[in-house]
Amino acid sequence: MKNLSNLVSESFMNIKNSLMRQFGEDPGKMLLHTGTLGWILSSLAQVSAVVFNDKIPKKQKSFLIPQEIADGCVNIASFYLFTNSFTKFANKMVSTGKWRTPAIDAFLKKYNLKKHIGSVDFNIKELANFDEIRPAYKAIASGNAIAASTIGSIISCNIVTPILRNKFAADRQQKAIARIEQNEKPKLCYPKGISLDTFQRYAAAHSSNGMKI
Repeated sequence: MKNLSNLVSESFMNIKNSLMRQFGEDPGKMLLHTGTLGWILSSLAQVSAVVFNDKIPKKQKSFLIPQEIADGCVNIASFYLFTNSFTKFANKMVSTGKWRTPAIDAFLKKYNLKKHIGSVDFNIKELANFDEIRPAYKAIASGNAIAASTIGSIISCNIVTPILRNKFAADRQQKAIARIEQNEKPKLCYPKGISLDTFQRYAAAHSSNGMKI
C-alpha cells in the first residue's frame, strides 16, 4: 500500500503534468487563469471579511455585502475580458505572421507564403511543414502572449477597473442615500373628507409655526 508521501508526490506530478499539457505552449493563458483565480479568491476574502466581522452592524452589512460582491464582479470581469482580449490579439498576430522573427520570415519566404501574411484564415501552426519552424514560433508566441497578458492586466487593474468601480459605487451610493431618506421620511396620512391639496396647505402652514409634520 502506498504511503502518504508517495500519494502526495504522485498527485503533485499529475497536477504538474496536467498544467504543462494545458498551458505549456500558451503561458499567456496560464497567467489569465491564475490571475482570474486570484481575483476570485480576493473577492471572496473581502466579502467574508464583511460577513464575519461582528463589529459591523447588520444594517451596514446589508449595504456593504452587495457592494463588495458587485466590486468583485467588476474586478473579475474587467481583468478577464481585457487580459483575454490582449492575449488573443497577440496570438492572432503571431499565427497570421504579422509579428514574426527573421527565422519565421525566411520560412515563409522559402515556401512562398509571404503573400498570405495577415490573412484572417492564415495560421502558421496549421501548415504541413510547421515542425521546421516550431522552436522559433513557440519562442515568439510565448513571449508575446506573456507581454500581452501583462499589459492587459495592468490596464484592467490600474485604469479600467477603478473607473468602473467608482462609477458603480457612486450609483449605489445615490440609491442607498435615497433609500435611507425614504425610510426615515415621516409617513403622513391626511384625514378623510378633505383633499390632498388642502391637507398639504394645512401641513405647510403649521410647519412654518415650528410644528413638525
